[in-house]
Amino acid sequence: MPKAVRFNEYGGIDVLHVVDVPLPEAGDGQVLVKVKAASVNPGEARIREGAMHAMFPATFPSGEGSDLAGVVERVGPGVTDFAVGDEVAGFTNRRASHAEYVVAEAADLIQKPANVPWEVAGSLFVAGTTAYASVRAVALKPGDTVVVSGAAGGVGSLVVQLAKNAGAEVIGIASASNHDWLTAHGVKPIAYGDGLAERLREAADRIDAFIDTYGGGYVKLAIEELGVDPSRINTIADFAAIGTYGVKGEGSGTAATAEVVGELASLVARGELEVPIAATFPLDEVRAAYEQVERRHTHGKIVLVP
Repeated sequence: MPKAVRFNEYGGIDVLHVVDVPLPEAGDGQVLVKVKAASVNPGEARIREGAMHAMFPATFPSGEGSDLAGVVERVGPGVTDFAVGDEVAGFTNRRASHAEYVVAEAADLIQKPANVPWEVAGSLFVAGTTAYASVRAVALKPGDTVVVSGAAGGVGSLVVQLAKNAGAEVIGIASASNHDWLTAHGVKPIAYGDGLAERLREAADRIDAFIDTYGGGYVKLAIEELGVDPSRINTIADFAAIGTYGVKGEGSGTAATAEVVGELASLVARGELEVPIAATFPLDEVRAAYEQVERRHTHGKIVLVP
């Protein structure tokens, strides 16, 4: 029988299990995909812990995972854009992609460009659409200077590149171990820690926008110490700051379409966007994958390869 990740209660990584499940069936407008890669995301860990129960309650037993890339195994009635054997990427909203097989809506899939690796294609949805929405939210234009916190993480590493593509000067807050990668991508690296505001002021004549992918007080710093207009600050991690300061909190929910995934895949295929892959894990090592994600010091994406 096919295998899938399940959890039966909220908790730490120990509640995750890989179990046998029936082969899903593709209904009207749906496609059955044999999964080749599906990334894991910090938000999925918070859902599993119960920290987002009010917004995203789980029903047990619960699956998990949104991102996916794989090969079409079967197509349901009414599907004309895909055929058995097609290589696809996209997402499911059913928390089900951490599995050997997943059913997805045909409208939520794209044809995977041939030169985009599986692990990259399977990492585009959550991180990619979050980065896309974050950059769009702060309305960057050529000549702007934007600061990005968590600049080498799964989302941040994409934000800095999309911001560069928009013509902005980008300053990336990250640990020293990631400074060479940021520099190679045209980003000015700055170490976090004591004295950060002063280092940021020294790095730029002015700071027009701030994208916070990490939380931990960066929104407060941007407003109170750097003087950035709240309308040009976006956070995907500090939800309290949205109410306190009136900053934006746009994430994947505002860009969660196959069209955006396709745009990101095309950028990757043309060599205009790199999706760093930190590590891959087989499905039965899902706990180890989440253990690494939850350390919050990973450069790039963690990916399951069933």
